[in-house]
Amino acid sequence: MTGSGKDAALLWESGLEVLPVYGPEELERSGGSSAVGSPGEYPFTRGIHPLMYRHRPFTLRQYSGFGTAAETHERFLYLIRHGNTGLNVAFDLPTQCGFDSDDPMADGEVGRVGMAVDTLADMEEAFADIPLNEITVSLTINGAAVPIMAMYFAMARKRGFDLATLRGTAQNDILKEFIGRGTWIFPVEPSVKLVGDTLEFCARHAPKYSPVSVCGYHIRESGATPVQEMAYGLAIARAYIDHSLARGLDVDSVARGLSFNFDIFGNLWEQVCKFRAGRRLWARIVREQYGATDPRAMQLRMIAGGGGGGLTIEQPENNIVRGAYYALASALGGTQTMALCSFDEAYTIPSEHAARLSLRTMQLLIHEIGLADTVDPLAGSWFIETMTNEMEGAIAAELTRLDAGGGIVSAVAEGRLQAELSRQAYDREIRIARGEIPKVGVNMFRDDEEAPRPIELHRYRQEEADRQIQRLHHVKASRDGGAVAATLDALRTAARAGQNVMPAAIDAVEALATVGEVCAALADVYGRHREPVRF
Repeated sequence: MTGSGKDAALLWESGLEVLPVYGPEELERSGGSSAVGSPGEYPFTRGIHPLMYRHRPFTLRQYSGFGTAAETHERFLYLIRHGNTGLNVAFDLPTQCGFDSDDPMADGEVGRVGMAVDTLADMEEAFADIPLNEITVSLTINGAAVPIMAMYFAMARKRGFDLATLRGTAQNDILKEFIGRGTWIFPVEPSVKLVGDTLEFCARHAPKYSPVSVCGYHIRESGATPVQEMAYGLAIARAYIDHSLARGLDVDSVARGLSFNFDIFGNLWEQVCKFRAGRRLWARIVREQYGATDPRAMQLRMIAGGGGGGLTIEQPENNIVRGAYYALASALGGTQTMALCSFDEAYTIPSEHAARLSLRTMQLLIHEIGLADTVDPLAGSWFIETMTNEMEGAIAAELTRLDAGGGIVSAVAEGRLQAELSRQAYDREIRIARGEIPKVGVNMFRDDEEAPRPIELHRYRQEEADRQIQRLHHVKASRDGGAVAATLDALRTAARAGQNVMPAAIDAVEALATVGEVCAALADVYGRHREPVRF
């Protein structure tokens, strides 16, 4: 044995033991190197493209959006001028939860943590003059994905873009909302059905668009270990495939429409092995369990970046360095798209200065540091390949445990998974407070004599919220009320009949029905979710 024994080993957060030294013996005991393969070939351990970043560097897609569509449009242009090659759109909480800006439930939240979108007019203003055939757009929307995706497609079609060639992504992972974020609207089963509607619509009308980005990211932020993050993300993706197959779609077209969003914070090597193992396991699941034949359907395409859960309010400049390491892990792990949390996101919406620093960090990796020089530079390392094998086994074991309990949909609907992760998150915070999980500047290397630095917070501007409400009222007053009512009735009819609601939703938003009206029409049929609380 190359290692010097268990007394010298340590544990990753996922529970995997790490030896002080690795050699060929450890690799063989873990399963060997036969599954490493070549880049761009099944099982895609080394990446989904043969030349990876030598052919095309990862997309730079910073998360952005605040205030009104006009303000967000200016930030989009700013990021594009400074080198962003994709857009990742933040929506405010009322929009995410299916409320219009003039709803009492939206009071104090309009435009606060993202862009306020009420009607197609807002969508058109946000993306005015942005070349949708050159800049790919990710819509970070879940519970209200149907009206927002309908608006995006209607806007693109109105501007002359062919949906069959349109590229982009919607987050649209409602199961993780029940687990980790809470911007759900409808009960679990109809929510999954709506995800299926978007998958079916895109498979038939927008085949290059990814209607779902499965988000292990938020599961990790909610208390999951890296193994659980990957396992639950893959389980959610399987649930969407199972639903789609039950409605007659084929696995190749459905799996091609899935992308993934994963988190990065903590141990760099654990993150890299997590991505390599998850990518390989997903390829095996799609081919061996579902019988897919299209290699693209087997590819785990992902956006990976850091990692709000790793940022600290204490000594916030340390987050700049953390972000650089997160970006390094993302690139070494084989991401297709990268988005970094900015150093000030521990306490506010990113400033332009902080967002630019994150963008420059990613550009440094490509243009100065050499991360685009060669594919999967860690391949062949006894340590990396051994831990990739062990990580894959741990992810598969977690999937088996989840399946034995009835699967992820029932675990979410009953609140069991949420309760488990909440306990883990609490325990993790206790361990940080005790110093058992090291956190530089928080529980070690503190400078208690350092004077608190002034922190510039994103100020909530009521005048901008009022302006958004006035704009909404103007649209409502000028639209054809009869056409709106008719299209919303057609939407309810489609929902009651179990039909795909996307065509009716597009008709409704083209008639200038609001996000709130579309979601209310669907709630008339599906009802609204009541969260199960377990102790």
